[in-house]
Amino acid sequence: MKTCTFFGHRDCPDSIYPRLRREIISLIKNRNVKSFYVGNHGNFDNMVIKVFQELCPLYPGIKFYVVLSYIPTNKGQLNTFISEKSLIPDNIEAVPKKFAIVYRNKWLIQHSDIVITYITHPFGGASQFAELAKRKNKEIINLAK
Repeated sequence: MKTCTFFGHRDCPDSIYPRLRREIISLIKNRNVKSFYVGNHGNFDNMVIKVFQELCPLYPGIKFYVVLSYIPTNKGQLNTFISEKSLIPDNIEAVPKKFAIVYRNKWLIQHSDIVITYITHPFGGASQFAELAKRKNKEIINLAK
């Protein structure tokens, strides 16, 4: 059983939504990917969450988690779907807040086999972590190509 995570630019266009959905369905049906992790910052992550809101009822054997970089201090910060499907990496509470996203993203890479990205330029956090995943020999699927 394989695991997939996601990294994409914060300003990802909504037009990639159909391709993102198709790639996820293909991983479920054809590649035995059963677990998925995503962050919760930016439009790309929001699109991934929306896809899983649609797909979880259709594919009850998959596991989907929103991996948080901070422990929520206000219950209103999370919608019901995210709070039911969220987790926080071990020991993140010991990480200074300005490094929490980096810690979480390294955790995502460590716990995944496949990384779906939306990368259009070689700078920024999404590009940085896609490169790290590549160096760690993770399979990369870039929806921008």
